[in-house]
Amino acid sequence: MIAKYRRQPMPPLLVHVIEYAFVIIGSFFVAFAFNLFLLPNNIASGGVAGVSTITKELFNWEPAIVQGALNVPLFIAGVIILGKNFGAKTLVGTFILPFFVWLTSGFDAATPNPLLGAIFGGMCVGLGLGIVFRGKASTGGIDLAAQILHKFTHLPLGICVALFDGMIVTTAAFVFSLEAGLYALIGLFLTSRTIDFVQVGLNTSKNVLIISDKAEVIRKELLEDVDRGVTVLQGTGGYTDKNRDIIMCVVAQNEFIKLTQIVKTLDPNAFVVAMNATEVLGEGFKTS
Repeated sequence: MIAKYRRQPMPPLLVHVIEYAFVIIGSFFVAFAFNLFLLPNNIASGGVAGVSTITKELFNWEPAIVQGALNVPLFIAGVIILGKNFGAKTLVGTFILPFFVWLTSGFDAATPNPLLGAIFGGMCVGLGLGIVFRGKASTGGIDLAAQILHKFTHLPLGICVALFDGMIVTTAAFVFSLEAGLYALIGLFLTSRTIDFVQVGLNTSKNVLIISDKAEVIRKELLEDVDRGVTVLQGTGGYTDKNRDIIMCVVAQNEFIKLTQIVKTLDPNAFVVAMNATEVLGEGFKTS
């Protein structure tokens, strides 16, 4: 009966089409943010886009050309370290992003206010990079280096991007001004937070551990009333040295209050621990 409602996997060809679409759409968001918010306000909030902002100020070099030139060696490194399939999609991002930067270079600045430019530019860049990362690819440049670091260290992608971009932001503070560097930090922070949001989404689930002398009664009630699966773990009391059943149950955010009310009604002395579950895969939640 369960198999009847299980989501069927998408055909591989459709998966690849969607991933390439993510790369193209995400690249456009990054280019849009660069030309409408960041470049007009001299905000070099990391990445090859930040480098091109600095070189534009120092040498009046065209940002699209600078970004394209810097992406080549990093693209080669990505093919070697991350694989040919990753490289194929990143090849699209590597060239499509400078193209979009050139295409949108004639757009008027969205705002002359550097604070607004940092806020909305940082968020739009994070949105674009997050979409590209969900396509299992990169737009090349520093975010590709962040993917490589993520592969080996398993640090969040937003943190990896921030580590690489910090050096660029520091350089920008010397080239433009300390104030410009501070605005760039705001943009960089919002970029990393937005990437994490796009990757993980809202914290809509809670992982709940319940320790109670009435574990069996609570287990049955959660199965029937909340309609969520539970796992019974074996534990030993540190003070009593007695074996105890520990119920683990993952519920949606809007089901958490109902769960706690059930537990409180059945056993007012129950010990309940709730933790945010930012990525839940499985039946009743995300399947992929």
